[in-house]
Amino acid sequence: MKELLTAVREARRMDVPALLSELDRAGRTSALAELKALRKEARSWPWEKQDKIRKALLVAGAGCHTGAAGCAAWIGGRDLQSWTRPPFPMLLDVLADRDPDWLGDVAHRLAARPGTAETSYELITGLVKIARCPVPTTDGFVRGWAEALSVSQWQQKRRPLADVLRTDPYLTVLVPRLFEVAELPSQMLWFDEPNDPSRWHVALAALADDGPLERAPLVDGCVARLIRGGTPGELRFFLAVLRQLSLTGEEEAERVADWIAMAADGISTVAGHAQEVLARLDEQGELPVRSLADVSGSLLFRPEKKLVRAQLVLIGKTLRRDRSEAGELLPVVAEAFGHADLDIQERALKLIARFLPAVDTAVREETALSASLLGPALRTAATEVFGDLLDERSAAEPYVELLPSAPVPRRIEPAPATLPELVEEVVVLARASSRDVTAFERALDGLVRQAHTDRSALTEALRDALAGSWWLVDESQSRVEMRLRSEAGITLVLAVLLGRVPIQAVQEGRAAWTGSGVCVHAALKGVMKARLWEAADAVLTGSTPFLLAFPTWHTGSLDPAVLVERLRTYQQLGVQPGEADFAQALLRVRRGGQQEAAAAAARLGTPEGDRLAAWLRAGRPLATVERFDLDRQESTARGWVGQQPTDWTRRVLMASDEHPFIEREFPRSFHWLGSAHTPRHRTCDHGNEHPDSWTATLPEDSETLAAWLLPAIATCATDELKDAAQPLLGLVELGGPAAEATHLAVGYGMGARYPEDRLSAVDALLMLAAQQRLDTTLLGEQLVILLDHQLVKPNRLADSVRTAAATGAYRTVLSVLLPVLPGLLASKKGTRGLSDLLSVAAECVEHCGAVGGGEPIPGLAETAARGGSSQLVRQAARLEAAWEQGSGRT
Repeated sequence: MKELLTAVREARRMDVPALLSELDRAGRTSALAELKALRKEARSWPWEKQDKIRKALLVAGAGCHTGAAGCAAWIGGRDLQSWTRPPFPMLLDVLADRDPDWLGDVAHRLAARPGTAETSYELITGLVKIARCPVPTTDGFVRGWAEALSVSQWQQKRRPLADVLRTDPYLTVLVPRLFEVAELPSQMLWFDEPNDPSRWHVALAALADDGPLERAPLVDGCVARLIRGGTPGELRFFLAVLRQLSLTGEEEAERVADWIAMAADGISTVAGHAQEVLARLDEQGELPVRSLADVSGSLLFRPEKKLVRAQLVLIGKTLRRDRSEAGELLPVVAEAFGHADLDIQERALKLIARFLPAVDTAVREETALSASLLGPALRTAATEVFGDLLDERSAAEPYVELLPSAPVPRRIEPAPATLPELVEEVVVLARASSRDVTAFERALDGLVRQAHTDRSALTEALRDALAGSWWLVDESQSRVEMRLRSEAGITLVLAVLLGRVPIQAVQEGRAAWTGSGVCVHAALKGVMKARLWEAADAVLTGSTPFLLAFPTWHTGSLDPAVLVERLRTYQQLGVQPGEADFAQALLRVRRGGQQEAAAAAARLGTPEGDRLAAWLRAGRPLATVERFDLDRQESTARGWVGQQPTDWTRRVLMASDEHPFIEREFPRSFHWLGSAHTPRHRTCDHGNEHPDSWTATLPEDSETLAAWLLPAIATCATDELKDAAQPLLGLVELGGPAAEATHLAVGYGMGARYPEDRLSAVDALLMLAAQQRLDTTLLGEQLVILLDHQLVKPNRLADSVRTAAATGAYRTVLSVLLPVLPGLLASKKGTRGLSDLLSVAAECVEHCGAVGGGEPIPGLAETAARGGSSQLVRQAARLEAAWEQGSGRT
């Protein structure tokens, strides 16, 4: 046994099989206990030293296990996995003499483990062959099988994959599972070449033709998976298999209900294929009119205009063959009146106009009821089609702007009063992947309060509740400290309280500060870390009764009268306020018109009371900001050429001035906030780690914070980064003045690359409007600047304003667009997306009428008069007509 342990410690894995063979059952059991102790010891070693013995330890431990469950768990241990090729042949060698049933049990247990089923495919198949047991069919094993075959086919100089599959013993068992696994292996998603014999979709169809695989299960599997849904890549694969199988007319006719389901709910490519199949069936007379009506009812609601137009064409062909079907189909066509695209509405209206004479009065009345869904531009045409049947009541209804409810600040509940409640909240927060600012502040204040009351009870309760946390188990103090120094969460305070971070590190953390050359994210993180280190010191000493900076409202704002009372309590108890805690309280306290609170603070007669009084009386923002155009020449002058090529474009950002009070009266960790800042081309890599904590740090300075965050927010449009506009909603929810920086940030968000970011910007725009803080002219002017500098694309902006208008905020959207349109209309070069912007503007005017006094939009008449049938000319003419008609309704 000692020789085996020595061989493992010395990483002599080649000697392990022979040494294991010399041990009996009892010897292996004893050796296993020593190996487990060595494994636990190795977790605290440096990574290089751990990696050196991994393979030897893996083989030795697997060979010493007598139970299948323990052996599988040992082999699957994450800390025993290596980046290099695993020693599977050696594992098979040391396990080969075991009972076949035992080996089969190990194989199936490994296949059932998500962490090993795919990566240990070679080992599992080796065990299956030795044990001669049924092959596992778990998702991970199936993926591992498919990946192994793809690699094998590639190694055989791109031999046709069908030939490789044909010789595989598990083909008929595992192929049906491919249609059931939650996630396909990436190799199966390579089907860019329709007839490439090395691709899976071609191979599966070939095997169905040749006989090894049955055709019907493949067809059923593809259809079922396309109906079930999944990722676009996977659905395109199953569609490729289905197309490669070339279904017969009989096979297609048997699955009418399936095609209808795909057309209704499938992704665009799947729905398009289903629509093509249904069109063929309709031409062959195999599609009942009831089925055509059902699928049309779903397809005509889809946003893809190509699919909707194709369905209207299909219905038109059906009606031309047999007008008697009009009674069932026209009411369905009328549902397209509610489509967002005016062209679709117009096509549907023309189709109904053509076949309406063929139906009876009841169908006409039913169809006419849907005419209220038509846009105002088609009301005249609808009157010509339906005559007296048209309900004109909706046209007389006054316009009402629909905006969301303005958010109301919510008061935060005080920190948990009892120890069990506090422990429960702390545990949830410590183990959560995201940070809830309210929960964080309650937990931090609760820890300080409980440590002041009974620190030993708090420590004991938390040690039991947090048992198993990484920083409490198998980690040295130095390693815990090193990892937590880069974090800014509640875990830092907990680790200090439970003795996992040395006291010297706490003092060093309190003395640390953020430099002036960092980004705003690092500066705000530095503020948070200063608070955390100070709170950690407070829970160690128990000298602080509560935190001064605990917010009053969920936005992070603090009632000045509450802060005055907290300072009075500190004065009565003889407690000295923490520097970072008091500085954060000042940043959170509501300013402006707080003369009564300022006088009360001054009457305290303490340095902190005087500082609070001066802060409240000054009432100025944290910084004054102004627009700053960053161009390529400045980037070159500053020596940044070549560092960030994606940033070589002109940016419209904001610069800020200094705040002497911050540098004079605040701790050093806060001095960045009081310094003057000029935006730079370089972008940081902080992303949006904790945007809620940023706004909660500066809840009374949303305009300043917007200016500082603008370089990062702008990347959602300029660099096409995802989630860069995420902070927008939190910024506008803060309240306070919304000036150029806030509107410019919203403008960038409206031109974001990703729909999620554009939606964040739309939500921010609507919230500003609901708060009556939106300056539509200012936002329009900011958009003009961004468009002029080509920082925002008109088609993306059109998507944003269309989304905003669809909520019912037509007048707001139109007011934003009015400053934008003249410059785009005056451009001699065609502007992509301009027709979409004109379409949205026309829709807004059709609903709310003209705004701004009804003066003509410069350049609109000239564009509408160009002639032709382009969307630009059509939408310009539509907007011009609506503007002239609606100018009397403002």
